[in-house]
Parts: sequence; C-alpha cells; structure tokens
Amino acid sequence: MWYENTNHVDSHDSRMDTETQLYEQEASGWQRGLYDDVKHTFRAPLVNWIFRTTIANYPDFVRYAWAQVKPAFQTRQFGRTSVAYRDTMLSAVEDGPGLPTYRCDQLEVGPAEYGELRGQLATYDVVAPRLAVLFELIDRSVNGRSVGADPDQSRAATAPLPSWLDADRGRPPTMVAFDEPPEAVAAVVEDVQAFHGLEDGLPSIYRTLAQWPGFFGPLWDDVEGVLRDEPFESGCADARGVVSEYVDSLPYVPQLGPAALASQGLDDEAISHLQALFREFNSGAIETVVPALPIYAATVDAAGERTFR
Repeated sequence: MWYENTNHVDSHDSRMDTETQLYEQEASGWQRGLYDDVKHTFRAPLVNWIFRTTIANYPDFVRYAWAQVKPAFQTRQFGRTSVAYRDTMLSAVEDGPGLPTYRCDQLEVGPAEYGELRGQLATYDVVAPRLAVLFELIDRSVNGRSVGADPDQSRAATAPLPSWLDADRGRPPTMVAFDEPPEAVAAVVEDVQAFHGLEDGLPSIYRTLAQWPGFFGPLWDDVEGVLRDEPFESGCADARGVVSEYVDSLPYVPQLGPAALASQGLDDEAISHLQALFREFNSGAIETVVPALPIYAATVDAAGERTFR
C-alpha cells in the first residue's frame, strides 16, 4: 500500500524505480525483522508499499530511518492523534450527506466474504493515521523542513501508547493485480482513478475492494457523491491539520535531513530520489486516498475508536 503503477522510473531520473519491491515473504535477516517490527508498531498485519519499495532500493536508509521515526508512533499523544484523525473524517461526512452502511444480507457477498472484507477494511482503518503521519514526518524531514518546532510538554507526549488501542484488529489484506482489475468492476475502477486524479495504477485499498464486486460496486455508487461533496474536502483539510499539529509537537525529532542522510553514506542521487518519493506521496492523490480509509471501514461497522479514553 498505497499505490502501485505500471510506469517504470529510470534509475537516472530524479525519482527511484518504484517497480522494485521486497515482499514480506522474500525478506530475511534484519529486513524480515524490521518488517515484523513495523507490523507490531503499526498494530496492523501488513507491511505497506512505501516500506517494500524503499527497502528494495535503499535498505540502509530504511534501517536508519525506521529507528528515527518509530518513536513517533509509540506515544499516548500519537494514540490521541490517530483517534482524532479517524473522528475528524467520519464527523465531516456525517455532518454532510451522511454515510451508507451495509449488512451482509444487503450485498451480493456471502457471510464468510463479508467477515473477511470487514477484517481487511479494519486493517486499512488502523493504518490510515499511521501512514498520514509517516508521510508528513519523512517528507518534511528529508526535504529539510521543520519537525518538532513546538514540542508537546504534556505527559502524553512521552507516555507509552495504550496497549488497548487498535489491538487485535484487522486481517491481512489481499488484492487483485494492479493492472488487471476484474471485468465486473472495470467501470468502477475508471471512476475511482478519475476521482483521485490517477492516470494509471490503483491504490491498494481499491485493489482489495475489487475482490468483492458485490460490495465495491454498491459502495462506490453510494460513496462517490459523499467524497465529491464539500464536507469530505473540509474533513481532509482538517485531518491534515491534525497530522501537521502532531508532527509540529513531536518531542523526539528524527535526524533525517540531507546532512544526516549524507553522514549515513547516502549519495546526492539517493537523497534526491528519497526527497522526491516522499514529497510525491505526501501530496496529490494521497490527500484523498488515505482520509477515505476510515469512511470505507465505517460502512461495514469496522472503524475503530473515535474517542480517546
């Protein structure tokens, strides 16, 4: 997750080759251990696309960067931020046109399929705020922008993330091939790409949803209007504000600026590739894809906590 496309990026371009990935079942040694740690820290049963492609291209960067950013996901204040992110998006659409909900008997999916899709959507709901923070944090850091300029002085800033939050939720996502969606949802896929401004490829959430045409079709028919309405747009802006405020308040500031990366042995081309990658994935389509994840989960009552106790 979150997005794969069919365009090869030349290694001499200002971007790295994002076709190259290290999948979890192929990882070994410290790389497999890091994947295990990402899943444990994110409390979700998947290793996101951003890790798979970056570790395949620049493994030493990922090993160093993960140690730098991991504390940002382990505090009580992050827990509050993740819950606020979810509630911000769901409150926005509830205050607007409302949100459809679906029981199994309303869909052309069997009970087992319905249980599986609920579990997989719960996983995306868990990772949504974590991805939003990850992209903002690394994008700012590698591009030399401010992080932790206003450190949070509260106890929550350094207290541990509560063990109950997002614990034991979700199922490992499965997906259709990103360049061969089932014919039954081909028209839906085209609408999704048009909405998010994607010329090709498909974000992972939609590759997962495409497994269940009996859900994906009705869902998009009902939700597209919600996503095109002003409340969703406002919710995206507010949710980004939640993330930005958190990154501004970090008590532990990752050392991921160009000078720090150079000190770790990365050359100018590698640094340029990483700057471009995280700049790209913290803007554009990401600004509507990730905020929609809690919304899709909520349609089958698979969204998580909305208040922090």
